[in-house]
Order: sequence, then structure tokens, then C-alpha cells
Amino acid sequence: MIDRPSHAADHQPPDPGAASASPHRLAALLLGACAAYQLAIGLYFAMLRPPLLAEDLRFLGTASGALAAAAPRLERWLQLVFVVLGGQMAAVGVLTAALALRLSRGHAPDRRELALLGGAGALSVGTMSVVNLVLASDFRWLLILPVATWAGAIALAARDAGRLNER
Repeated sequence: MIDRPSHAADHQPPDPGAASASPHRLAALLLGACAAYQLAIGLYFAMLRPPLLAEDLRFLGTASGALAAAAPRLERWLQLVFVVLGGQMAAVGVLTAALALRLSRGHAPDRRELALLGGAGALSVGTMSVVNLVLASDFRWLLILPVATWAGAIALAARDAGRLNER
């Protein structure tokens, strides 16, 4: 993210009571939660997720044995796919943590940065949530929480950025 030029008027002494409740601090906390979620789910996919869950077999309309007979290397291939997918998810978590740290230090993102952050949320947690709704996943309703958290973080950061830019 690009820092905007600093002006003396932008730097007012912090109000100790307001600092902990400021929108950018809350946005940073929510975005930090999104980062932790992305990192955790990435590690789960890369290291712990079985190649086929019961809901996967239910969606496919077949039994595990039938798949193994038809495609004996499918499960090994899926394990490798999930390692790559999990690594990408974890990487998004690390990058999101960096952005949360910037917000926690009082950086007010501009419109372009907010749009990029919104796009990242839509492409990561948004896509995962929509696909799990379509698949009728056992976790579909739970997966709406990261979307709401990400959207809340962006809304708070945008609100705070607008307030800081009015000064």
C-alpha cells in the first residue's frame, strides 16, 4: 500500500479513550481475524484435510470405493491439489496480516487500496462461501462468517479513511 503525504494537521494528539475504539483499530482487529482464519484454513487444507469428505462423496453421488476403482490415483492427486490450495490460502493470510498491521498503526487506506482489499476478500472468502453454498456443504452457513468479518473490516476502514481525509 502506498502512503499518502503527511500533513501536520493530520497528526493530532491521540485521545487515549478513543484510540482503542477507533474504526481503524476495529478494522485492523477484524482484518487480523480474517488473516488468522486464512492462515488456519490454509494449513488445514495443506496438512490435515482428507482428499474426500463425506459431503464430497454425497455431491458426487458415489462411494469412495467406486471412485478408487475408477480412478485409483484420484485421492493422491487431490492431496497434492489441496497442498497447493492450502499454501495459497495461507499466503493470503500472511499478506492480510501485513495489511492488518498497517491499519493498526493508523494507516488510512485510500479508495484504490480498499477496492483491492475488497477484491481479495471477494476472491478468497467470498468465492469459498458461494461455492460451499452451491455444493450444500455441511459448513456452508459457518463459511458466511469470514465474508461478514472481511466486509465489516473494509466498511470500518472506509469509514475511518473518509473521516481522516475530511481533516
